[in-house]
Parts: sequence; C-alpha cells; structure tokens
Amino acid sequence: MNIPSLIFWAVFVLPLVAFLIWLMRQDKRKGVTGLIVLAITVVGGIVYMYLKTGGQ
Repeated sequence: MNIPSLIFWAVFVLPLVAFLIWLMRQDKRKGVTGLIVLAITVVGGIVYMYLKTGGQ
C-alpha cells in the first residue's frame, strides 16, 4: 500500500468501521447479524481493492 492509501484507511475507513461496530452493538436483538454483515462487507471491499490494484 502506498501512503495515500494508508491515509485513506486511517482517516475514513477505520473510524467508519469503528462507528458501525459501536452502532450495531447498541441493537441487542440483531447486533451479531449486523457485525457479521459488516465483517463480510469489509473483507469483500479489501479483496476487491486488492484485485483491482493488481496486488501491488
């Protein structure tokens, strides 16, 4: 990863994921389902980014 990519992750992605985890943990009934969906979405985004950049 290059520096702009790391800055993007540090400034935008990590706080967003942390906020979504906090928000989903507030919902006691469906919190686990939301966390699973969030994890799948994040992993899917990382894999897509890796494939589109050619694995550099």
